Amino acid sequence: MKRKNIPMGRPSVLRHTNAHNILKLLRDFGSCSRADLVRASGLSAPTVTNVVKDLLLKDLIEPLGEGESSGGRPPDIIRFKAERGCLLAVEISAGSVSFLLTDLNGIEMETRRISLAKRNTTPDGICGEIGKELKKLLRKRKKTLDHLLAMVVGVPGIANVEEGSVLSISRLEGWRSVPLRAMLSRIVNCTVIVENDMNLAAQGEQFCGAAQSVKDFILIEIGTNVGAGIFLDGKIHHGSQWCAGEIGYLRVPSTSRRQPTIHEFGELENVLTSSGILKSWREESEKRAKGAKHADREVDAVAILDMAQAGDARAKKIVRKRAEIVADIIIDLSLILNPSLVLLGGEVGSHPVLIEFVRQQLVGSEFAVTRIGSGTPGNRALLWGGISLALEAIPSVLLPQPPM
Repeated sequence: MKRKNIPMGRPSVLRHTNAHNILKLLRDFGSCSRADLVRASGLSAPTVTNVVKDLLLKDLIEPLGEGESSGGRPPDIIRFKAERGCLLAVEISAGSVSFLLTDLNGIEMETRRISLAKRNTTPDGICGEIGKELKKLLRKRKKTLDHLLAMVVGVPGIANVEEGSVLSISRLEGWRSVPLRAMLSRIVNCTVIVENDMNLAAQGEQFCGAAQSVKDFILIEIGTNVGAGIFLDGKIHHGSQWCAGEIGYLRVPSTSRRQPTIHEFGELENVLTSSGILKSWREESEKRAKGAKHADREVDAVAILDMAQAGDARAKKIVRKRAEIVADIIIDLSLILNPSLVLLGGEVGSHPVLIEFVRQQLVGSEFAVTRIGSGTPGNRALLWGGISLALEAIPSVLLPQPPM
């Protein structure tokens, strides 16, 4: 086990640092002895004993009895009480709200998704829905609101993480300059983090998805919207105005040069998304319909991608045009940021035929070429990204910084 260097400082600060280190080790180990903690932390046995005593008084750990002896007195085994509280990740989208509830070790407890059809989608309305569903989830696990220690909410818009506010969500009613953290803090008494959905999805890919252990990568999501989560040097890159990754507003050949407007969709979202693919398909179908005996059947974007994969000429033409644009975006981002991996996600972005066409477009690029992979299907990466941020926040919630 690798020893840790313990910083020097005032006694209260040193005790706090020691407690953080011991608590982290207990969370990592699951259960261990005091001797294990001494070896792993580099702290003295009396210091570890005092820290363990404090953590027991705070009800953060519990004794499990004696472990197996290696020849001497059996060691006393202790563990972190992960069931003492819980964490919640929430995804707000244009059509639904999804939930993931875990214990303090990030072990899944409950998941739920509710449709927003025929519901009030204003900020007040959605906050009310979150409050109602949260109580149901906690009641099912025989817990109360006091057990919830952190909530992380992903939104499909620019989020000021420091202020906990949402600048705009174009597809929902009344979402302009919304103080979301303050609104949710009237419902829950815990740490609340508001983050862009693509940033959370990238966080999730790094936490438990396709980018584990990768420090520099980009997740490009193409579905009903277009966006990117950028991970640099092991953490989310927000930019100076919280809008890093808003690639839907990129200017590329054959698209409008209209200036980016925060309350309107970017030009790429009219081309690359599911609706853009459907629009091109219908235009092609209308051309074919002139003089045809039978009209084409109605299809969705995924069906068009499936047809392209099966060799349909019209579908391949539509998808290849999108692949050219995506390849241009990847090359531009790679020249600027030089990531080691680019993940394509969303129902359009992660489809095998689009990924294959994009790879074909990148053949011949001699430098700044990155690996191309598929992101985690659905919203699992986003929700687990929320839990990952909540896990990072938990130590300071359980062990607040002592007053200076």
